[in-house]
Amino acid sequence: MRGRYPAGPEYIDKLTGSPESKDRLKAILDTLSGVARLQEACDELGLRYTRFHQLRETALQAALSALEPRPPGRPSRPPSCEAELIRLLQQRVTELEQALHVAEVGEEIALVLHRVHRTAGPDPVPTETPEGKKTRPNPVRIRKPR
Repeated sequence: MRGRYPAGPEYIDKLTGSPESKDRLKAILDTLSGVARLQEACDELGLRYTRFHQLRETALQAALSALEPRPPGRPSRPPSCEAELIRLLQQRVTELEQALHVAEVGEEIALVLHRVHRTAGPDPVPTETPEGKKTRPNPVRIRKPR
């Protein structure tokens, strides 16, 4: 068979961590692989069976969680406070620009209405129809925008 021999418990010595945590991990792996009995590992670490069981379960759960499949790529970072502030300010600028546009349109309508009212002159005089009914000529009507 070609290639390197698999690294055993000595690989744990290359990892970062305290010597106590490295010894605990080695003991957990030894009991899982059948190299050491549970009582031997507990005596070596100076732990009771229930505490060793808790440590083993915690370590295995952490390993299992670390090996869960994740979506590919780098995880997205939450927006920073500055980016959020910029987004809020841009939103506020957009709102103010819309309000300004509405005010400008309102002013333009008011100016047009004022000019129409001035050029319309006095109220038209009613006239009589052949049937004897009094009518007024149709005034200029301006529709309100919706």
